[in-house]
Order: sequence, then C-alpha cells, then structure tokens
Amino acid sequence: MSDFSAYGLLGLCVGFLWGIGCSLAILYSIYLGGYRKGVEDSLAEVKPRRFVEAMKRIRSRREKKSPSVGNSATLR
Repeated sequence: MSDFSAYGLLGLCVGFLWGIGCSLAILYSIYLGGYRKGVEDSLAEVKPRRFVEAMKRIRSRREKKSPSVGNSATLR
C-alpha cells in the first residue's frame, strides 16, 4: 500500500467520477426518451391503449382527491 501514490488516488477519484457521470448521462437519456414518447402519444390522433389506461387512473385519482362541485378535471 505504500507504493500507492497521490496520482493513484487522483486516478481512482477521476475514474469513479467519470463512471458516475456516464451513468447519470445514460439515465437522463432514458428519462428524456420516455418523456418524448409520452408527448408523442399525447399528440397522436389515436391514443395507445396504455396511454388511455394511464389517463383513466389519473382521472380517478383526481376525483378521489377532490370530489368537489366545479372541479376543473370534471369540466374537461
């Protein structure tokens, strides 16, 4: 362990940070791809089955959360 110098420690830290940076970039690109697909699905003329099911779940949660008269979700 005495042969392990400051340069070795610096290389280890840079390598570790590089790996974390690459992992975050991959996760961000996956997230962004999902976001783009969601926008495309919402703008499509014929909505995909999963999109319609997700919208039903969202609307039912909103209705459970605030079932008041004049709710903006029920007006749409």
